[in-house]
Amino acid sequence: MESTTRQRLADELRAEAATASALASTVGVPRSVVLDHLRHVARSLSDADEQFLVAPPTCRECGFDGFDDPINDPSRCPDCKSERVEEPAFKIE
Repeated sequence: MESTTRQRLADELRAEAATASALASTVGVPRSVVLDHLRHVARSLSDADEQFLVAPPTCRECGFDGFDDPINDPSRCPDCKSERVEEPAFKIE
């Protein structure tokens, strides 16, 4: 039986940390779809022995990393308004 997109995403994150863009390229779905699936993967692991870890988005200009939703792709920094924001990285351990 073929695995679902969420299963493939989870398998990729068990192997190594990745951004939504990298996962989109690997799995073959748009980045926005990956972010939606990752929210579900995180919820499904809440009762498991595994943890869904997120390295939050970080502003490359001022270092701000206090974004409200770490599973998000912010377009600019709320502190300095820079558009140089690194994507969050995800991992399952």
